Amino acid sequence: MKTEIQKEKILVTGGAGFIGSHIVDRLMETGNKVIVFDNFSSGHMEFIEQHLGKPNFTLIKGDLLNAEEIYAACEGIDLVYHVAANPDVKLGSVDTRVHFDQNITATYNVLEAMRRNNVPNIVFTSTSTVYGEAEVIPTPEEYGPLVPISLYGASKLACEALITSYSHTFDMKSWIFRFANIVGDRGTHGIIVDFIQKLRDNPQQLEILGDGRQSKSYLHVSECVKAIMFVVNNSNEAVNIFNVGSEDTINATEIGEVIVEEMGLENVEFTYTGGNRGWKGDVPRMLLEVEKLKRLGWNSGYSSERSVRETVHSLLH
Repeated sequence: MKTEIQKEKILVTGGAGFIGSHIVDRLMETGNKVIVFDNFSSGHMEFIEQHLGKPNFTLIKGDLLNAEEIYAACEGIDLVYHVAANPDVKLGSVDTRVHFDQNITATYNVLEAMRRNNVPNIVFTSTSTVYGEAEVIPTPEEYGPLVPISLYGASKLACEALITSYSHTFDMKSWIFRFANIVGDRGTHGIIVDFIQKLRDNPQQLEILGDGRQSKSYLHVSECVKAIMFVVNNSNEAVNIFNVGSEDTINATEIGEVIVEEMGLENVEFTYTGGNRGWKGDVPRMLLEVEKLKRLGWNSGYSSERSVRETVHSLLH
């Protein structure tokens, strides 16, 4: 059964951020009325400036920690894409409050605003880190128990629990997407951005956290957004949970090699900080099973290496 939710009034939290702005682009292309709600703590005006002034686009500079601001923004909304979050996994080891506030409390405020305004649909961008160090690789959506090892992963799992319980208690419909590492143009953090900056600072040497063998799945943001839209239009359960990622992995050293090649550098020395993970809470091996997505009828065809290479190219040019 196809869910007809296009060309409606859609609120995108974090719509000026990396993934959020790409979602906004796609929603605008399909003729929806789009409202972006963003506090610009990590979002960028240039990511959405091409839509400013369009009759079907509205920008609200607001903070999800202000319950009344998000309540007002949800009035008359048909669907919420809740993308806003603090995405810095490493930050949780030095600031234990940030993911609780910006992920869990923010999500609660969104759900309460939806409940009070009778908004029936929510799309939530979750993460592979909810699985922790999964013993089953590739990891399916049914894997459990979920034991996240980072405060970021814990906060996203808490958000998932809030969303599924609100869906059942207040007759909402939800789509939850557990992402692999999503990369692409407009990316502002993560291993690719870090490596490019390090090599610009010192083209002779690249420091890699851990032993360089951390092996993970990467997917280009363009394919990620296509997958999201496909699932929202074709999966119609009360709660819809899907992994989104590529079907292979690439390790940290291999990413460094791609970046060195794309930057045209030679004789770069790779150094390693040691250990099997880059930081406390880093999952050394991650590959999501995407059979559920394929059974629904969607397949990316993008490899991790292609996703990384296209990202490097777009960030350099």
